[in-house]
Amino acid sequence: MQLRRIIAAACGPVLAIGVLAAIQGSPAAAGQPDTPGAPPAAVNGVAKALGISPQQARTQLNAQDEAHKRFKSLPPSLLGQLAGHWFDAEAGVLTVAVTSDEAAAQAQARGVRATRVQRSKADLDRQLDEVRTLVGNGVPGVFSWGVDVKNNQVSVTVNTTRTTQATERFVAAVRKLGVKAVETDSQQRQQAGTVQTGSPWWPGSESNCSVGFGATDTNGGKHFLTAGHCTNDAGQAAYGQSGQQNRIGTSNVGGSRSVNAREGDMGVVAVTEAGWNLSAAVNTWGEPAITVTGSAEAMVGDRVCHSGNTSKWKCGEVKYTNKAVDYGGGLVIEDLTWTTACSLGGDSGGGWLLGDKAVGLHDGGPSQCVQNPADDDMSIFQPVNEALRKWNLTLVTGGSNDTTAPSAPGNPRSTGTTSSSVSLQWDASTDNVGVTGYDVYNGSALATTVTTTNATVTGLKPDNGYTFTIKAKDAAGNASAASAAVNARTQPGTADGEPPTTPGNPRSTGVTASSVSLAWDASVDNVGVASYEVFNGSALATTVTTTSATVTGLTADTAYSFTVQATDAAGNRSKPSPAVSARTSPGDTGGRTFTNDTDYPIRDFQVAVSAVRSTATGTANNPITVKVGATHTCLEDLNVTLAAPSGRWYPLLRTPGGSYSCTPFPAGRTFTVVPVAGEAAGGTWTLRIGDNGPGDVGVLSSWSVTL
Repeated sequence: MQLRRIIAAACGPVLAIGVLAAIQGSPAAAGQPDTPGAPPAAVNGVAKALGISPQQARTQLNAQDEAHKRFKSLPPSLLGQLAGHWFDAEAGVLTVAVTSDEAAAQAQARGVRATRVQRSKADLDRQLDEVRTLVGNGVPGVFSWGVDVKNNQVSVTVNTTRTTQATERFVAAVRKLGVKAVETDSQQRQQAGTVQTGSPWWPGSESNCSVGFGATDTNGGKHFLTAGHCTNDAGQAAYGQSGQQNRIGTSNVGGSRSVNAREGDMGVVAVTEAGWNLSAAVNTWGEPAITVTGSAEAMVGDRVCHSGNTSKWKCGEVKYTNKAVDYGGGLVIEDLTWTTACSLGGDSGGGWLLGDKAVGLHDGGPSQCVQNPADDDMSIFQPVNEALRKWNLTLVTGGSNDTTAPSAPGNPRSTGTTSSSVSLQWDASTDNVGVTGYDVYNGSALATTVTTTNATVTGLKPDNGYTFTIKAKDAAGNASAASAAVNARTQPGTADGEPPTTPGNPRSTGVTASSVSLAWDASVDNVGVASYEVFNGSALATTVTTTSATVTGLTADTAYSFTVQATDAAGNRSKPSPAVSARTSPGDTGGRTFTNDTDYPIRDFQVAVSAVRSTATGTANNPITVKVGATHTCLEDLNVTLAAPSGRWYPLLRTPGGSYSCTPFPAGRTFTVVPVAGEAAGGTWTLRIGDNGPGDVGVLSSWSVTL
């Protein structure tokens, strides 16, 4: 056995994969801000977070807006002399740091309070660059560094549970530079727990994250911004419901729309599925509605709020801007904003607001809520404007600020006809905020809605003349004038009234405790089969374009009957196929035990993550039982955590800290944990084993959770 001292984070969930979510719906009505003054949801949230009255909160928020307006009005000649700026909530004024009496006089002449400081911005930047050089690719225990503008100094924060001789040398070196070293005993982590800000979405089969803000591209394509650590897999399906149901679109299209590195923590999900619309309304979880009217850059002292799927609606004060964080494992992110607001696992990617302005995307935090948080208890967000600029996206806004309609679609034309359809194309409209879609009219009747600049209108009669127009629309509901009319005539022929043939030889190709896989022989049609509809009994379960499908979300050890119908482009449906009877597999102990037998290596200073999908109903058992089949040469190095679908984390084993002797991880270790009241059993449960020591090997070979 070897004797060692812990040198890694004393928390298992290092580099947690975030949890996100999105709720399907139509465009939300534009909630009007409290006029005059701040949105009531922000007033209530700030009052609750800071322990002040709603009237005091309203006064601070209104003064904060005035401070931002005043800062934007400062001339470049004065801005270039500032060593920092912040909002002083107690005094209700914008405060700037300057190094000369002349600059102080200029600021005061513009109604801005000035304070004399020793270090200029150039001095602070030079000092910060020296710190970054010393940090390099990471120093054990050092998890943040940045400028404290109020105190006119650069500071670093050190987790004392992870310090080594290298840490001590680093701290001595930065102190020689005049840098403040703040010591703590914990640190932040990236959190795991209508497309509407703060609502949940699911990346593939992973646990959920939260929606940031809706945005459009230059072609009117729909997207939403969220955390980069939620979109790290290229081309991953994004869903609005757990169990890979209700698809929204695709995250990180092409592998170039996600960043989780020094540059930032930000990513993009393309919203491509029919029926999904972007909303400028924020999910304030029961507070009065807020509609996003634009974006802003946060300053120190600001009162900000965020919406996330787990902590819901939380507010706090900005303590630092442009401050770096080291999450461990080589993940360093620069230029983030740190706040006192509470956040929890599952909030990742959710939107941060300054009144009704978008300011950030949730990055990480302590996954706990504490009063008077120190640096290691703060929540962190990625500035949203950086993400908008990086991918050339336009924020979806609404409310009274956007009353400008898009321009009319230009150069509309017919690009092809059949006996039952007309294909159309037009030039893109422009808008002061962003075009979100186009409505295509057949005469005065709405024929179809698309997000691209082309469409095909089907179901028409042969050898008939038709007149089409197109209108563009934006997120605020403003519609353009109609385009010029396009006259087109369908080709002669017989109307397609012939349905496809019935799908043949339907069969079950596999079952699990929660799904049934089906296949069938292709139908034929006089024009062409467009899709297949799979019915579970009389309910439509899914629609596919191939000759196979998997129906998910089923109950263990239950009999089901499925039929399949083919459809063509004219809307004709075949007769239902013969019924396929299938029974889901039982699962263990009545469907309450779920197992993952895949091997995951347990590596030094990394986290092995293994998930199971629970189809159990109701609330989880008390206690929950977790059996872990793993091998490892040093149990004392390990932190073992169970993550619930709700985003809550239940510690099963924690590294002791200090000096200790290594013993092997026992085979078949069983843990029990008491869940919070009402913890739902269904959804994705995740086991996380973090290895916080050097020089060991291990494998997570299997685990199960009994709910």
